[in-house]
Amino acid sequence: MRTLMKNLTDVPQGTRVRVRHLQSIPELCSRLRELGFCEDAVVRCVVNGSRQLICEVCNTRIGMHHSIARTILVTPYE
Repeated sequence: MRTLMKNLTDVPQGTRVRVRHLQSIPELCSRLRELGFCEDAVVRCVVNGSRQLICEVCNTRIGMHHSIARTILVTPYE
């Protein structure tokens, strides 16, 4: 069975997901990878607000606007 990808803005608070793909301009993708949002990284959504969210990746909490989080495609962490 194939698991559908969704973007990071659709992840409820407290949920762990695995990063599968970054779909943005190369410069933003590079910066996200430097911050730990690389393919196969496990990310936990700490806070998912109306315009921004806070995620924990590599034992670090990072805040970002939903416009950036929409470019990060994830699947459930198993």
